[in-house]
Amino acid sequence: MVAYVLRMMLPDTFRALADPTRRAVFERLATGEMSVSQLTARFDVSQPAISQHLATLKAAGLVTERREGRFAYYRAAPEGLAPLADWIDRYRSFWPERIDRLKDILKGLDDE
Repeated sequence: MVAYVLRMMLPDTFRALADPTRRAVFERLATGEMSVSQLTARFDVSQPAISQHLATLKAAGLVTERREGRFAYYRAAPEGLAPLADWIDRYRSFWPERIDRLKDILKGLDDE
């Protein structure tokens, strides 16, 4: 079940964070809640573009929205990074062994 959830959520997470502006929006929201207009003032993109970035981040579970009257406020949802962290953890033990082997190979080449 965990593997299924990871496969379903990771593509959205990667896609959402692949764009540099979306990453910057996510990082900005990690400092606190902001409205679309507050975000737009901090980036060199239009309000509709910021809204599209927020929709993508929200769909990926990386941002939450709070409505107050006609205003929407957004904040980062760090728990949305959990599938990505879980995926990385699965490979954490994989890399040290591979790097050690690479070091041995490179050392062997230096000795030649």
